[in-house]
Amino acid sequence: MISKQRGNLLITYAPPPDTGLNILYLDDSLLVVDKPSGLLAVPGRGADKQDCMVSRVQVEFPEALVVHRLDMGTSGIMVLARGKEMERALSILFQSRKVHKRYVAIVAGRMTQDCGEINLPLITDWPDRPRQMVSFELGKPSCTRFQVLEYDAAADTTRVELEPVTGRSHQLRVHLQALGYPILGDELYASPEICGQAGRLLLHAISIRFPHPLTGEDVAIANQAPF
Repeated sequence: MISKQRGNLLITYAPPPDTGLNILYLDDSLLVVDKPSGLLAVPGRGADKQDCMVSRVQVEFPEALVVHRLDMGTSGIMVLARGKEMERALSILFQSRKVHKRYVAIVAGRMTQDCGEINLPLITDWPDRPRQMVSFELGKPSCTRFQVLEYDAAADTTRVELEPVTGRSHQLRVHLQALGYPILGDELYASPEICGQAGRLLLHAISIRFPHPLTGEDVAIANQAPF
């Protein structure tokens, strides 16, 4: 278990045990895996942070390369390319917004709108990084679509489906917190009380859809949230 100070917050890196890959899709060009919560997507700084999703994948698929990332606390669907050529092709799909992702989260409180868009520009909070923040003066345009799935009156929490139209760092977490609905288990953006309501960040990548770079055929992967 490794502890590191980030801004005003002490972050502990205790990666989950390696129980083998949960492969959701595999062909000669790419693979899709289910990343567990608490595992870095890519290596961090220092020898103690080399255990990550890509390093675990590369034990079995040494040619695997990252084309997008999930936050350490976020679980779910993660796509990796098999080789440099496919890395470039998949990266172009992500950059041109031809990759459609959906997430599910559980947030504190009852969301007053059943669906809608959150359009709040985001920028890194440099004195307190890795936190991001809303800045109408300097932030980059950021858009998240949301759809309420259900409200739990006993817990006073809302299950919500999220579609990031843009892909800024921590976008879903900051957008929800800015609306007053922080995600349970969020060490960066929720209050200690709300963070403590879950043993992990309750954010999971449940689906992804994109045209296969070689065939153009639709690749659609779904993965149920573990919460």
